[in-house]
Amino acid sequence: MSLQIGFIGLGIMGKPMALNLHRAGYALNVHARRTEMMQPLVEVGAIACDSPRAVAERSDIIFTIVSDTPDVEQVILGENGVIHGAKAGSLVIDMSSISALTTRTIAQSLAAKNIEMLDAPVSGGDKGAIAGTLSIMVGGKVEQFQRALPLFEAMGKNIVHIGDNGAGQIAKTCNQVLITQTIVAVGEALLLAKAAGVDPANVRQALLGGFANSRILDLHGQRMLDHAFEPGFKLKLHQKDMRIAMQTIQELGLSMQGTALASQYLNVLVGAGQGELDSAALVLAQERMNDVSLNDAVTCDYERQK
Repeated sequence: MSLQIGFIGLGIMGKPMALNLHRAGYALNVHARRTEMMQPLVEVGAIACDSPRAVAERSDIIFTIVSDTPDVEQVILGENGVIHGAKAGSLVIDMSSISALTTRTIAQSLAAKNIEMLDAPVSGGDKGAIAGTLSIMVGGKVEQFQRALPLFEAMGKNIVHIGDNGAGQIAKTCNQVLITQTIVAVGEALLLAKAAGVDPANVRQALLGGFANSRILDLHGQRMLDHAFEPGFKLKLHQKDMRIAMQTIQELGLSMQGTALASQYLNVLVGAGQGELDSAALVLAQERMNDVSLNDAVTCDYERQK
């Protein structure tokens, strides 16, 4: 029997990642909370399962990518969770972005049943998931990383074993700290140009050719100028990641004011009901604070932007 792969969570990221595994020739067993999300995979030959447990019963390696720490706990350790269906020697790979501490606890629970685990959160957004060019940050045993590497290579390009269980999640937290502050910096730079009477689009174009260039300036900078905030990566999920970052910072007794400020912008926007927008919409909070809009055709008023 060929290697059986389970995939749980078929949202903006999970669906294209699972499709890339299918294109690489792997047999898939899938589950999503909403049954209609499984249909694109079923149409190409995947087996739809009615629970995470059922996925695990059919699979040798089980991927999970869901929204938040409690969701991962439920999917893996819950009443109909993976742990109750997985065979001894099978491998669970969680690609969600969650607490490193919880990841280690889940890994211990699985290990008690001789089930292996890797944490392998990703960066690259929906475009990277579709193109199969994700950056994958992996925590867990080296031999399990090697076992999973061909599967990772179907979904990503920059694949790095970081360390033991939880290390992948710490790397993802570092990733989000850097990305969030860069988005804030891009927003401030473009708003500074606009307030000074200089075309922010021309400023962005100039900066793209210098040391300030970044993918965030390129992609998110253009989204800011256009006020094109279709996700991508939703603000409410970004807020969740930064909540994990702030908890980790506090647990370690650190002071990181840039991270704290960026987190507050996210809190303001999600609190205003804009959590479904793309991360580039962080600029909306900055526009409101400064009474300046990068897009003259769009009001800065929150109520009218909902």
